[in-house]
Amino acid sequence: MTMSLPTPTPSAVRSHRKETYKPGAVIGDWRPEDEGFWQITGRRVAQRNLWISIPALMLGFVVWQVWSVTVVKLNDVGFGFSKSQLFWLTAIPGITGGTFRILYTFIGPIFGERKFTAFSTLVLVAPMLWLGFALQDTGTPYWELALIAAVCGIGGANFASSMANIGFFFPKREKGSANGLNGGLGNLGVSVVQLVAPLVVTAAVLGPPAGGPQHDAKQNTDIWLQNGAFLWVPLLVIMALLAWFLMNDLKVAAAPFSQQKIIFRRKHNWLMTWLYVGTFGSFIGFAAGLPLLIKNNFEAQGYEATTYAWIGPFIGALMRWAGGWLSDRIGGARVTMLSFVGMAAALVVVIFALPAGGDQGSFWAFFIGFLAAFAFSGLGNGSTFRQIPVIFREQHMRQAQGQGPEAQAAALKQSEMEAGAVTGFSSAIAAYGFFFIPAMFAAISVTNALWMFIGFYATCLAVCWWFYARKGAEAPS
Repeated sequence: MTMSLPTPTPSAVRSHRKETYKPGAVIGDWRPEDEGFWQITGRRVAQRNLWISIPALMLGFVVWQVWSVTVVKLNDVGFGFSKSQLFWLTAIPGITGGTFRILYTFIGPIFGERKFTAFSTLVLVAPMLWLGFALQDTGTPYWELALIAAVCGIGGANFASSMANIGFFFPKREKGSANGLNGGLGNLGVSVVQLVAPLVVTAAVLGPPAGGPQHDAKQNTDIWLQNGAFLWVPLLVIMALLAWFLMNDLKVAAAPFSQQKIIFRRKHNWLMTWLYVGTFGSFIGFAAGLPLLIKNNFEAQGYEATTYAWIGPFIGALMRWAGGWLSDRIGGARVTMLSFVGMAAALVVVIFALPAGGDQGSFWAFFIGFLAAFAFSGLGNGSTFRQIPVIFREQHMRQAQGQGPEAQAAALKQSEMEAGAVTGFSSAIAAYGFFFIPAMFAAISVTNALWMFIGFYATCLAVCWWFYARKGAEAPS
């Protein structure tokens, strides 16, 4: 059941025009489901916050994923690490990213999302500077690089607070598209860093302040590996300032942890987290591991990881918006089920395309299979985040049915708060896919790891069908 809202009177509409929802202000009156308010005031303010949030979130993903492309060149300039050590450097940011996402989920609503977006963007300057200086010395010990990788992982935490925040700005009918745009274009940071970093390291584009070159023994040329870190520093500062001066804090989104922690007693928090681990965990884990998979299995055949690796995350990020848009029209549960079926089929293609024994495998079958896996994971990323607010809204409104307008308004506010917290928490747990997928590639065979992922998708498919998609499901979404 959804709450019916009164049609705004002409005087109420005129009052909306007098409201000054200025950039940087704390907004106390926010009613996106009120059509008059939304058309005159809400849409403009929501869109401004969304289009500041997106590039800020994108830069967070850049910092989080910078190691996925950096490790490809470490040994070429003289570091001398094993394949396993390189995979671990790729995986470590996933630990801190997931852990800090749990923290960021609950901190943002406490301090205000505008202030927290600015702060969480600005602090990412530190690991980028540290990484840039460390890469200029091939004597930098492995433990220090591992520590830098851990600090870079904080960039991935920004997603939790950002996604929880943007959902409050939009009405129910537009939440899927808005979250899809914020998450999808934010996810493009993975592709941006994997595409841009290999280009900027080939020349002294940042000038003498960035330091001298290293010699790439494999290509027999000079490169500036530190540029892949230093490039993002001024952009992070700019976006932090824009967030501080142009975004807004919503009082309706403010909530102490004592109120938010109720999600740990909600069954659908844990079920949707399970599903999001399958979609986003796959997306971010594959994005982290794919460059080294290409390098280790197909580089000898002439395929450069930096040429191809960025394409998969790019497709997955765009498909996240498509998943949210499609879910607004046919239902999130249906799209989520399609996502898991598609990912499983795609990984079967990847498995049979890998080199085995004396067979060199098929790079193009391998690559196309991964592109399909990214595409379907993106669909699922968008659809699951559309399911969450629908599930919690409908359950709370059903409980408030027949209790009067005040009870319905309170139920709506509670559902929004819980949906925001679940969005952040589920993204936190799913972020550990960044760690576990490369770690599994390092610890066991790639083929066995992929078969395990397919088995996990089967459990996700069963959960989604039983609780959300079948006729008579407990929480159709």
